[in-house]
Amino acid sequence: MSVPTIPVTCYYNGQISRSETDVKYEGSETVIEPLQVLVACTFQELIDMIYLKTTIDKRRFKLVLICKYPLRSGKKFQPYPVRDDSSVRTMLDLVNTPTIEEIELYIKVVRVKAQVNQSVGGHADIYVRDNSNVAQFDYGCGPSSGPVPDTGPNGDDEDNADEERNDEYGEDVDDESDGDDGGVEVDRQASFFRAFSQVLENEQGIYVSAQAPSCDVSNHLDDETLDEQSLVAYHLPQTPHFEHVENLHNAVASNWTPWVEPPTANSSGEFVIGQVFNSKSDLQEAAKIYSIKAHQEYVVVASSKKVLVLRCKKAEECQCHWKLRAMVIKDTSLFVINKYTGPHTCVNPYLNRDHHQLDSQLVSTHIKTLIQAQFSLSTATIQASVMEKWGYQISYKKALDGKHKAIRQLYGDFSQSYTELPRLFLGIEQANPGCAVVWKTCETNMPNTEIFQRVFWSFKPSIEGFQHCRPVMSIDGTHLYGKYKGKLLIAMGCDANNQLFPLAFAITEGENTDSWGWFLACIRNEVTQRAGICVISDRHPGIMAAMVDPHLGWATPFAYHRICMRHFASNFMTRFKDKILKNLVCRAALASTERKFKKHMNTIGRIKSEALQWLEAVPFQLWALSHDGGRRYGLMTTNISEVFNSVLKGARSLPVTALVQLTFFRLNSYFVARREVGANRLASSEQFTPFVDAQIQGRVVKAGSMEIVLYDHVKGLFHVKSKSGRTHRVNLHEKTCTCVKTLIYGFPCSHIISACQHRCVDFRLFVEDYYTTKSYYDTWAPLFHPIFNKDEWPLYDGTVILPPDSMRRFGSGRPKSTRLHNEMDVREGKTLITCGVCKQLGHNRRSYKNINQAQ
Repeated sequence: MSVPTIPVTCYYNGQISRSETDVKYEGSETVIEPLQVLVACTFQELIDMIYLKTTIDKRRFKLVLICKYPLRSGKKFQPYPVRDDSSVRTMLDLVNTPTIEEIELYIKVVRVKAQVNQSVGGHADIYVRDNSNVAQFDYGCGPSSGPVPDTGPNGDDEDNADEERNDEYGEDVDDESDGDDGGVEVDRQASFFRAFSQVLENEQGIYVSAQAPSCDVSNHLDDETLDEQSLVAYHLPQTPHFEHVENLHNAVASNWTPWVEPPTANSSGEFVIGQVFNSKSDLQEAAKIYSIKAHQEYVVVASSKKVLVLRCKKAEECQCHWKLRAMVIKDTSLFVINKYTGPHTCVNPYLNRDHHQLDSQLVSTHIKTLIQAQFSLSTATIQASVMEKWGYQISYKKALDGKHKAIRQLYGDFSQSYTELPRLFLGIEQANPGCAVVWKTCETNMPNTEIFQRVFWSFKPSIEGFQHCRPVMSIDGTHLYGKYKGKLLIAMGCDANNQLFPLAFAITEGENTDSWGWFLACIRNEVTQRAGICVISDRHPGIMAAMVDPHLGWATPFAYHRICMRHFASNFMTRFKDKILKNLVCRAALASTERKFKKHMNTIGRIKSEALQWLEAVPFQLWALSHDGGRRYGLMTTNISEVFNSVLKGARSLPVTALVQLTFFRLNSYFVARREVGANRLASSEQFTPFVDAQIQGRVVKAGSMEIVLYDHVKGLFHVKSKSGRTHRVNLHEKTCTCVKTLIYGFPCSHIISACQHRCVDFRLFVEDYYTTKSYYDTWAPLFHPIFNKDEWPLYDGTVILPPDSMRRFGSGRPKSTRLHNEMDVREGKTLITCGVCKQLGHNRRSYKNINQAQ
């Protein structure tokens, strides 16, 4: 009688490629090997058969088996890892699936790394010196034996499942035994671990020897750190910080896991009786990882502070006997497995898209490094990362909940952050004296308690460096997207190289006349008292009112207000909805001479008189470069503020303490990098910044083709004719030209350069000092100093700051956008679809027939 077999097509010597709907094995050297696999074949027998058929060296390479597995619909496929007897049976059961023509098994060949000092069975052994009672203890590293971040009492299914059963598994849990638990064995294990814990308490000379390759307990710690570690050193996650914000784009998802590889003699990675975990949360995490990798699910039978009992979800349906029971070791937080029946004997009828044990807590652990590197990590990216690691498509809500938990674990609680914010500023001021911090709070009925309303801050290096920048400042506001609403107000300067210079920040309840007036007053009182500063902003009513308030110090002539051209053109577009007119408005705003400005305005008036009247109602000096008088140095938009807003985009969803810390470390990275650039240019005797060098070089080339007529050699009066035929009057004595570009930008135009060359005058004298390399270096020369450890910060003895309930967001899920969308949010220059048949715009090849039928 012949033994029944199942045909399996084996692919190797290539690579696996995945798409959204299919899995393929590709490669120019791919080898296909048909196999006849026994129906009752085990995983080890399958591995041996593949080694024999493919002649792959078993000593040098190990095999990773992936099966092409159909989803429930039968039209989509995903990779299914084959790693144990259960998964082999699942793969062979595909022969009964109607949509499967053949079972495809893909092989990934992985070179085996040489291992040094590997102990038998992969165990990590704890040796207790000078103690005869416990000479050697087999400490299982298991699927989880290291610390897992605490999920809190209500963080997992196990914690919530069976609190009402505490009476059954509560006080006398150490002495309990079920009918099938093996009471003698439980008592033996419990007494053994009680003795062992007593040894640990009494013994002083204890050390750890972890010879297994996967049990690296050192974590690269120095001697001083090792002295501070607990009895057994484990892998610990990095402390979240912002010190390396300049390398955020290089970060990838961490493969760190809080446990080491299974130490059991069982190659399938099963749990073993006697396996010990640091805490209940460690055991829970290990059980989740095991279940996900095995593509099985469990339910919680009992869960309390002293016991945890799990069983297979399909125990009654498929008669699966998988069960795990663990209990706490007396007088410790350790949990030991005192009963285990495994592996699973059940089979899934189809591959699920999600997994019950793949919860938001596990997702948060996986994406912590990603969140630390990119605060604006999208939910879709989280879903894709989880899919790549575990092969499951989690829901949008689960991914979002995991992101929120990761943020809380990394950066603290949103509500508590308002209380901790005053001490954070004390810590920053301790290391960086001279920083400006201004608070505004509201009184409450509770003693020694106030409600947060606003806070303003500016760092000492920014205050000192702004003295060497051009007298131009851009201000803007942006939304906060954390648990509490609010607005982040920022003020930006511009350095000699035309780069942004972060100046001041504030968190307020919103954008209104009072908040903008308060913000600008803080800048005037705490940051700079320079006269003649040009402030560029949008036309927010609060800003417009604050800039004309004589009590705030920003009214003319102490300061000059200018409007962002992009926002002004957007307001015009919203009002008239005419793209041609909008382009003419932009040309009029950018015109450097009044002649060109009037030309564009007349064109607008001929097209639509109402549009011209709307423009004339706004003072020309606010938005037109030709009427600016050189106040804005050619900066027509608030882009320098918008750019920094985008830098802080992800951080705006973090607690306020994390947001403040990010501004500190981000500014430090700017100062360090640009200070070095300035020092190098000074050392190489470069007089001006790269921005000015490039501008002047282009104008020098243009000046070479101009005609010069001298009228007065004493005053330096010239008549300059350009290649286009336009003529301009140049006065070198007064440093003026009728093109007014020298006045607008602060460095010489091509006409002045041509006149200087004619009279052998150094045209570099016409460049303002704000553009020199010395000014650039002085701008970024002030130093930030490292913040001390939190326990070294000064104590805060002021009133307790509480978050305002009126700013709290209620409801779960992603916060709704409060941005007022306008035509600026629509991508300009978008090309219309062109039909491939008729070459007409507005439709494609597919909709071509429908259009013809309608006509």
